[in-house]
Amino acid sequence: MQVSRWGNSLAVRLPAAVVEALDLHEGDAIEIQVDSARALSIGKAPDNRALLERLRKYRGRLPEGFRFDRLEAHERG
Repeated sequence: MQVSRWGNSLAVRLPAAVVEALDLHEGDAIEIQVDSARALSIGKAPDNRALLERLRKYRGRLPEGFRFDRLEAHERG
């Protein structure tokens, strides 16, 4: 792959194999993470529906033994 200029930014075209593996379509959002100085990972960003489903798993559930202490929460270190 080659890095190209696109306006004021740089761009890389994704090979068809990557597009197919991630089931990408025009307009989809992706997440790119830098794994090391010479490596990165690309993944399809979750859509709003998937994000809401992940959040719903935690609704109203706190870890066992959790105790909120207002004074401790407002302490300044």
